[in-house]
Amino acid sequence: MAEKQNHKHHRNGHNHKHENENAGKVRAEEANGKQSSQPSTVPLRLGKDCHYQRELRRLQIELVKLQEWIRHKGLRVVVLFEGRDAAGKGGAIKRVTESLNPRICRVVALGTPTEREKTQWYFQRYVAHLPAAGEMVLFDRSWYNRAGVERVMGFCTQAEYTDFLQSCPEFERMLIRSGIILLKYWFSVSDEEQERRFQERMDTPTKRWKLSPMDLESRKHWADYSRAKDEMFAVTDTRQSPWYVVNAENKKCARLNVIQHLLSMIPYHDLTPEPLKLPALGKSKYVRPPIQEQTFIPELYK
Repeated sequence: MAEKQNHKHHRNGHNHKHENENAGKVRAEEANGKQSSQPSTVPLRLGKDCHYQRELRRLQIELVKLQEWIRHKGLRVVVLFEGRDAAGKGGAIKRVTESLNPRICRVVALGTPTEREKTQWYFQRYVAHLPAAGEMVLFDRSWYNRAGVERVMGFCTQAEYTDFLQSCPEFERMLIRSGIILLKYWFSVSDEEQERRFQERMDTPTKRWKLSPMDLESRKHWADYSRAKDEMFAVTDTRQSPWYVVNAENKKCARLNVIQHLLSMIPYHDLTPEPLKLPALGKSKYVRPPIQEQTFIPELYK
């Protein structure tokens, strides 16, 4: 099944609108220096129509507003990030969260299940990380591991895989009926671009840790992963819980696009408080111990 680019409207118990009055109100850099009131329907070209860092900063400010709305209204938001290895999921998650309160927006990236977890109901270890009121949880890979790496690499049985495909749509409908806002993003990247990024990771000391033995082994199974993804979409790309595909050939564009889309899926209001005034420091006649009694780290940089 070809990857879908015509995104569906996401509708669940909260009746989310695809358009949001606040999210995307502004589009970058118009001639008069002001921000427009409506999102543009024409894609903006990075470096020509807008500057990446300025646009990212604008969207991150909107994310802070969304965060405050989630906290204020007691919303529960779950966002899944799935896709090929080196498709840019982690980078997008980092840009979403770096300006947010980790007590409100947290990332869940589970490792290999323990022997005990392998005996549990499959969804059980993910349920433990679902949000409470006023929280947003971003899953860096999720329960869809069963339809991807576990299916392709033989870490689950055919019966377990079949049961997952039957259970997953109902599991997600249960989440939505409970009031959770569920968004699912699939980061799509070509084999040529993935190859380039793998080579970059191998040549960059600070990125080499991202290449696990499983990543290297998965290169032998490109077609198998494609087939598994298509089979998964055929069953789990539902009207109540659709997949939203992110064209991730350009990492910077993918980050901006997914943040803009996330903002558009949850209507929110700007709860920015009035400017604060810092009170004067409450100094007293307390005499502190000599600073020499404290142990300081060496100052190698001054």
